[in-house]
Amino acid sequence: MRVLVTGATGYIGGRLVPALLETGHEVRCLTRDPKKLSQDPWRDRVEVVAADVLEPGSLAAAMEGCDAGYYLVHSMDGGDEDFRERDRRAAVNFRDAAAASGMRRIVYLGGLGAGEDLSRHLASRQEVGAVLAAGATPVTEIRAAVIIGSGSVSFEMMRYLTEVLPVMITPKWVRTRCQPIAIRNVLEILIAALDDAEDVDRVWEVGGPDRLTYEEMMRIYAEEAGLRRRVIIPVPVLSPQLSRHWIGLVTPLPTGVAKPLVNSLRNEVTVRDNSIAARLADDLVPFRDAVRRALRHSVDRDVATRWSDAAASPAEARPSDPDWAGGTLYVDDRRVRTDAPPEDVFWAFARIGGDAGYYTFDWAWKLRGMLDKAVGGVGLRRGRRHPEELRPGEALDFWRVAAVDAGRRLQLWAEMKLPGEAWLEFEAVPEARGTELRQIAYFKPRGLAGRLYWLALVPFHTVIFELMARRIARVAERRRDLAGHGRV
Repeated sequence: MRVLVTGATGYIGGRLVPALLETGHEVRCLTRDPKKLSQDPWRDRVEVVAADVLEPGSLAAAMEGCDAGYYLVHSMDGGDEDFRERDRRAAVNFRDAAAASGMRRIVYLGGLGAGEDLSRHLASRQEVGAVLAAGATPVTEIRAAVIIGSGSVSFEMMRYLTEVLPVMITPKWVRTRCQPIAIRNVLEILIAALDDAEDVDRVWEVGGPDRLTYEEMMRIYAEEAGLRRRVIIPVPVLSPQLSRHWIGLVTPLPTGVAKPLVNSLRNEVTVRDNSIAARLADDLVPFRDAVRRALRHSVDRDVATRWSDAAASPAEARPSDPDWAGGTLYVDDRRVRTDAPPEDVFWAFARIGGDAGYYTFDWAWKLRGMLDKAVGGVGLRRGRRHPEELRPGEALDFWRVAAVDAGRRLQLWAEMKLPGEAWLEFEAVPEARGTELRQIAYFKPRGLAGRLYWLALVPFHTVIFELMARRIARVAERRRDLAGHGRV
């Protein structure tokens, strides 16, 4: 079939696309920003169209000629009170455009849960399924609970909670039952849904072979990770608000993402009839095996997609945009000349962050990350997907990759809590005898607080940014020298 995939820059969509290609389907990816897919290894094998599910006029061309469409779009920002209305509107637009195009089926990945006490986010996920099914195009809604795979939001939350805290004073939700499912099985079921030729709507509840409490899941993770036995003490007095701040501090999840997750943890999410998953998946992976595989991929740096890569705001303005003309824009511009070639200079600055750090005063960057987490920001714990490779749109510590031109340029947009907007840009400019490294920090202040913030940091920037640029140049020269001796 020719298949349309929304959310191709997200955790599920980024893994579903290559799986569809392997099974022989033609894939068209719908994204607001096609540049975010430019570095994916399968980019040359798919068609990419720029469209937005919130802009109905952009959807007709995206859907033209498609037999089926995957709807993998939902909001996860707990600080946004309008997310339900926005998700409802997006679903209506997609549903109506699918009917107008003659699409034969919509496949939607929703969330498990039953009863009237569902969290706002779980209720919204199921409402989206109902909105899609109210149209003329048949809908297969696949409801899953916790998805376990390297880089998934559920796996990362469990991972950090268990590794960081040997003793946990936890809310009652650790005793809530869940039916986790491996990402491999989710992809198999999503692809199998395309073979449904009947003109009917379906809701499939799917889960793995195990029903576990969150406490049991964390204990199994500790065993597989080789950690000492964790002491978990549930108490009834921890409020959801306190829980999400606690998760926001300990894990890579910002408070806005932790909020909907924590609120959903009170709901038991188990499958009443798991025959669909057992029939459509090749072999349902036990939870322990799924954790073991996810850990192996994380250690081997073989993480195809991460939850944080789908969290970027759409079309963030950049300091090179015409809109900045005439506005206040503070700039810290550093230039260093080196006889290392441009490719080595690019390699040096493109490995910034994560385990490699920031070339100078790493303790100061870590402190900045801790302060950011304390006020509900993302902090440094997101790390990076790969120690050297970067893709547009993916997360890197408390930055987002705004642009990357392989071998030449990298621009990072700050997602930390700031009284303004900030970018950090690197460029390797070829010269007759080597390279000029251009390292530029931009800051667009917001009000008086933004201006005072920048002025207060000027002395620190003078030292930190100057040393950073010089050490990046030295690392590039060292790599050149090692290559000359055949050691790279």
